[in-house]
Amino acid sequence: MSQQLAEVETLFLHESRSDYTVVANRDGKRVLRGRLELKETSAGPRPGKFRVIRDGEDHPRQPDEFVDLARAAGRIRISEQTTPENRARLKEMLDGYQLEATAVRTCRRCASDGRYGPITSEDAIEHNGELICRDCARRELERELSYKGEFTGAAEERLEELLYESGDLDRIVSLLQGGLDPDLTKYDEVSANVDDVSPVRTEDLALHPDLSAHLQGRFEELLPVQSLSVRNGLLDGDDQLVVSATATGKTLVGELTGVDRALKGDGKLLFLVPLVALANQKHEDFEDRYGDLLDVSIRVGSSRVNDDGNRFDPNADVIVGTYEGIDHALRTGKDLGDVGTVVIDEVHTLKEGERGHRLDGLISRLKYYSEERMRTRSGYDGTQFVYLSATVGNPEWLAEKLRATLIEYEERPVPIERHVTFADGREKAQIADKLVKREFDTKSSKGYRGQTIIFTNSRRRCHEISRKLRYDSAPYHAGLDYGRRKKVERQFGNQDLSAVVTTAALAAGVDFPASQVIFDSLAMGIEWLSVQEFSQMLGRAGRPDYHDRGRVYLLVEPDGVYHGSMDRTEDEVAFTLLKGEMEDVATHYDETAAAEETLANVVVAGKKAKRLNDRMIGEVPTKHALGKLLEWEFIDGFEPTPLGRGVTRHFLAPDEAFFILDAVRKGTDPYDIVADLELRDDEE
Repeated sequence: MSQQLAEVETLFLHESRSDYTVVANRDGKRVLRGRLELKETSAGPRPGKFRVIRDGEDHPRQPDEFVDLARAAGRIRISEQTTPENRARLKEMLDGYQLEATAVRTCRRCASDGRYGPITSEDAIEHNGELICRDCARRELERELSYKGEFTGAAEERLEELLYESGDLDRIVSLLQGGLDPDLTKYDEVSANVDDVSPVRTEDLALHPDLSAHLQGRFEELLPVQSLSVRNGLLDGDDQLVVSATATGKTLVGELTGVDRALKGDGKLLFLVPLVALANQKHEDFEDRYGDLLDVSIRVGSSRVNDDGNRFDPNADVIVGTYEGIDHALRTGKDLGDVGTVVIDEVHTLKEGERGHRLDGLISRLKYYSEERMRTRSGYDGTQFVYLSATVGNPEWLAEKLRATLIEYEERPVPIERHVTFADGREKAQIADKLVKREFDTKSSKGYRGQTIIFTNSRRRCHEISRKLRYDSAPYHAGLDYGRRKKVERQFGNQDLSAVVTTAALAAGVDFPASQVIFDSLAMGIEWLSVQEFSQMLGRAGRPDYHDRGRVYLLVEPDGVYHGSMDRTEDEVAFTLLKGEMEDVATHYDETAAAEETLANVVVAGKKAKRLNDRMIGEVPTKHALGKLLEWEFIDGFEPTPLGRGVTRHFLAPDEAFFILDAVRKGTDPYDIVADLELRDDEE
């Protein structure tokens, strides 16, 4: 007891049911806990019984020991939660020993647990109608979090930050239960940013008269990124890498030069995109805009175009295609005629696993096609390449590798609010429904109702969520036929749908003017989104001609994963994406990718394949790849074997080719081979 007396800095008294809790503190830590009963004497209230609590048991002490403890204390505090009558008794008792005490507001939970927890109006947290200290609020929050699953440090830090900012634990608990308090869910706001670029007037452009008249009928001035591109050599035939946010007008950059050159007889326009859904929409756009001036065709996959029975016309003035569609034409030796302009939309695809190396190879093969065309055809001046992307982490490096002029315009036409709320998989659809309804029930200052894109990670989930939304909505993914997708696009454009629920198909830029984006999942398939993919997708929220601002909601499942191979949980990924920096765009080659692209280059260019490999973005181990192709009998010298031609014609990886060969030799039914290949892809 003597050491405890020496260590007392604050003595705290709090009313209990039949006595008073006594807490002695030093340096913010409890050094003694006890119970005190008062008795009435002729001199007034005095200590009657005093017990020290140690290891959960009461140890009786002499009442005078409490007086010694009080005299040793640097200060004495009485909880304001003590009734006025008992507070007065305590003060009277202490006055009898010429000791002063001050009433302070304290945390009742701390006092009940034998702790001294002073609180002020600035740091108190409201919970269930009372004020508690931050430590107790944090412990209560941790208890609530334990019901929801394991939270990562970043998620816990975010919730603690919200707890201290709001001063209301009940609001945080409501948030964990699917509440949509916008002041709490809001993570940050990406401000609108308009760079000061003097516009170029359309009447001042040296364009073909038909295109000039067409553009002047649509608008008088170019948008900033378009003006920058024109001033930096777009219409002089310079190759350009154009990096600018979604909805800033990048597509028209490619159109301007491509359509102009086509009308002037300087070669056709190839406008290339990564996905069939996007190609179909771009094809329709080009038909509507330029169909009366030029022949427009489309090339997706290897042969068929879309569901309306039209076929690819290689002689068309404008060809909209997927990367694989045009690459297939090159791999099979089709004559594309004079190509004046190649526009590669979504060029950041170069960093993706399977599609990245194929795009890298395609660009090299198209450049080779142009060079060979110039060598053998007089009067042909070659091809201008225009690369478009909203998100690139290393634009200077990429522009240098592509040998293109960098046009970078960092504009965000409307501000975007980014929100985070927590929910398990069963709750997410209900929360999405509330958000969709709230958005659709509002109108912007431009007169448009709010509409939503919901991103999820599977086609099945698209249909599941769409069925659970009260307002009209539709699933939208690559598994729907062309007619169904066009119907959804038309309904959304007419504001007949409150939402579309989609997988990655819309992330690449299919044009839905949505004001709100909801992430039901932060995965696509069984892979977590990259910062680049996430940025591209959230950039779909808010269009300057329709909306005053965009809203993005991340519905995050604590401890959530979508496949056993995932080494992080959804709440961990969420804050990585929100805080992360854009990844660099680069193409990486393993043995399989190197062999596939080298084989395609041999098929297209023969002995010049090495030259094609050398100018690709990624570093291709050409000698090793050629050695493997010879070993596998895909090539004979620098000539593809019939097997090699078949492999490259069908975009097969070497292991897929061997799998098919083995199955054919065993007499496996072709349909079973296809099914087995699909199962292999799913397992991978």
